[in-house]
Amino acid sequence: MPGFISELKDAVTGRTAALVIGTLLLQLGFIASYVGALHHPTPHRLSIGVVAPPQLQPRVIGALGQVPNDAVKPVAVADQATAVGRIKDQKIYAALVVDPTGTQDTLLVANARGPAAATAAQQIVTALDQGQGRTVRVEDVVPLAPGDGKGLSSFYLVVGWCVGGYLVASILGISAGARPANRRRALIRTCVLALYSIAAGLGGAVITGPVLDALPGSVAGLWGVGSLVVFAVGAFTMALQCLFGIVGIGLAVLIFVVLGNPSAGGVYPPPLLPPFWRAIGAWLPNGAGTDATRSVAYFGATNLTVPLLVLAAWAVAGLAVTLAAVALRPAGGAVPSDDTA
Repeated sequence: MPGFISELKDAVTGRTAALVIGTLLLQLGFIASYVGALHHPTPHRLSIGVVAPPQLQPRVIGALGQVPNDAVKPVAVADQATAVGRIKDQKIYAALVVDPTGTQDTLLVANARGPAAATAAQQIVTALDQGQGRTVRVEDVVPLAPGDGKGLSSFYLVVGWCVGGYLVASILGISAGARPANRRRALIRTCVLALYSIAAGLGGAVITGPVLDALPGSVAGLWGVGSLVVFAVGAFTMALQCLFGIVGIGLAVLIFVVLGNPSAGGVYPPPLLPPFWRAIGAWLPNGAGTDATRSVAYFGATNLTVPLLVLAAWAVAGLAVTLAAVALRPAGGAVPSDDTA
């Protein structure tokens, strides 16, 4: 028995045991995050415009505002054309157009922004109108492309870009040392990452566009968004490795997989997510990338400023931390093997 214990300690060091425990926690976190975010979608402040005569509009807005659990954020809209414009500009998710001369109203939705949000709006408005003896006709003003049946193509495209970003940064770190030996080699790695990002962005845009016909919109626009997503995720993963070594790869998985994917608004848009995931989604590369990709594909590149700034911030932060870690390395300190870059 003493010999076995000694061999066990030699085979499984304290550092290895810590990494195994960390992996277990990461796995459990993955389960908790995905199931926690997606198991019970409930609308919260789902923005629905209201188009109605002046004498009816306050009453309809008040009725929507009284839907339990703060499910709806009703907004007054002047007319149907304005409502369509606000949906296409991604200012609201849906709009109820009340017909004062009949008993059938029209609900304008945009399935391209997320079928789950359109369905939730339809359920809420249908229940409201049924209570008043009215019916609802649904009109999809921004429909999904024929090859994008469930509206998930943009989300999975961004997931693929994110995976490529942290994998290529991890490979560079594992093969050549977690921390670049000097500033020149850090810049070389950055250039390699940039070239990879350009190729990955183009490849994803071509596959989902001309090849599979899954997403409409500008291939060049999707290429630009994809390149920025890959570079932002890769640069930040590289920074985490500079700070924490191999543990940085696990932290990248925590940020971009465990937290980023379920909060990105792919399966369920933000108004249908629980508070924590709803709060963080737009500020992570996954959510910003999904928003930007949908905007380019379906909404004429509206509302792109914030997502692009978020992605640029992650990229700049990653580069700054990497360069600072290299510059502050103690002179003569041990450096992981870094023969190539």
